[in-house]
Amino acid sequence: MANNWIESLIGSLEQKKQYKQYKARIAALPAPYAEAAKALDRYLMYTGGLTDGETMMTMLGDSADLWERAAVDGTPVRDIVGDDPVEFAESFAAAYSGKQWIDKERKRFTKAIDDAADSQA
Repeated sequence: MANNWIESLIGSLEQKKQYKQYKARIAALPAPYAEAAKALDRYLMYTGGLTDGETMMTMLGDSADLWERAAVDGTPVRDIVGDDPVEFAESFAAAYSGKQWIDKERKRFTKAIDDAADSQA
């Protein structure tokens, strides 16, 4: 009961644990993979816009898997991200659909346009 109340205020305790595990996995990577993974993490946090913790943790877990596999295989960072790291990050994030902070504003904008169009009819 207390956990439900606490989680409603601060979010899922399990997801917080998963996030800490993800951060530890990234920190344990050898250079240059750790630097690349941290850079992708930072970019996704600023631009990803996900508000759904479950989707976010899936995405971050997959990112950690990607960098860990690349480190084991010795795959060069550029072979992973290509010539345009921003395009790579955007494509990576686009593969994960979940609730985003912008969804509310998109609905509001669409409704305003619909209302304006209906008032002209």
